[in-house]
Amino acid sequence: MTKYGFLGLGIMGQPMAGNLLRTGCELRVWNRTPAKCAPLAREGAVVCEGPAEVCAGSDITFAMLADPEAARAVFASAASGLGPGHDYVDMSTVDARTSKDLAAAATRAGARFLEAPVSGSKQPASDGSLVILAAGDRSLYDDAAPALDAMGKLKVYLGEVGQGACVKLVVNMIMGGMMTAFGEGLALAGRAGLDGPTLLDVLAAGALANPMFAGKGPAILDGSFSPAFPLRHMQKDLRLALQLGDDLAQPLPTAASANAAFIRARDEGLADLDFSAVCRVLGV
Repeated sequence: MTKYGFLGLGIMGQPMAGNLLRTGCELRVWNRTPAKCAPLAREGAVVCEGPAEVCAGSDITFAMLADPEAARAVFASAASGLGPGHDYVDMSTVDARTSKDLAAAATRAGARFLEAPVSGSKQPASDGSLVILAAGDRSLYDDAAPALDAMGKLKVYLGEVGQGACVKLVVNMIMGGMMTAFGEGLALAGRAGLDGPTLLDVLAAGALANPMFAGKGPAILDGSFSPAFPLRHMQKDLRLALQLGDDLAQPLPTAASANAAFIRARDEGLADLDFSAVCRVLGV
C-alpha cells in the first residue's frame, strides 16, 4: 500500500487530505497550526512534528500551501526527508519560477517532483471534484494517479514543470475579472432599482450562465461572504498573473483593473472573507 503525506491543512488542504485518508491509505500529516491536524488524527492519520518527518515516512507527499513564500518555506523544511522513493507533489498555487526551483531542489535530493495546482474551492475540495493541473515528472504523475483521482474529478498532464502553474494563474486571472464584472453589474442593477434575484435568473438563462455566478450570486445579494476561497488568495493570484504577463510582454489591462479592486478590498479589511467580497467595494 502506498504511504502518503500531506502538508498544509487549511480550507483546501484539510478536505483534500480527508479524501485521501478515506481511500484506506496510510497518511501522515503536518500543519503549522497543530490543532488543524486533530480531525484527521481522529480518522486515523499520523500527526508528525515537521515536514521532513512526513516526507521521510511517505512514498509521496502532497503540499497545499497559501502562496509561493509558504511553499518555499515548507519545502525547505521538508527537503531533508526527500530522496529516492520519497517524492513530492506541490498542489499550491504559485508562480512558475517557484515550481521550477522546487523541482530542481527535489531532483538534487534524488526525489521526483510534480506540480499539481487545482481549480476549485472549498466545496469541490470536500466533494473530491477538483480539476488538477499537473506538470513535471510523468512517472510520478502516473504513480500518484490514484491519490489525484481521490481528490479531483479531472486531472490533466501538461508537460514540463511551470505549465501547471501558468494554466492555474490564467484560470484564476479570468475568474477574478469575471467577479469584478459581476459585482459592477449587480451594483448597476441595484442603482437602477432592478431586482437582484431576477437579474440572476436572466443571467442563468442566457449565454452568461456559469456555476460561479449561480453559486455566488445569492450569497452576494445576502451580504454573506463565508470564505470558500479567501480574497487575499485571489489578489495574490492576480498579482502573480500580472507578473507573468510582464515577464512575457503581454498587456493585461482588465486583470490589472481587477487586481486594483481586490487590493482595495484587501486593504479595507476584507482579506479573509470570500473573494466575492470584492463586490463590497464595487457598490453592491
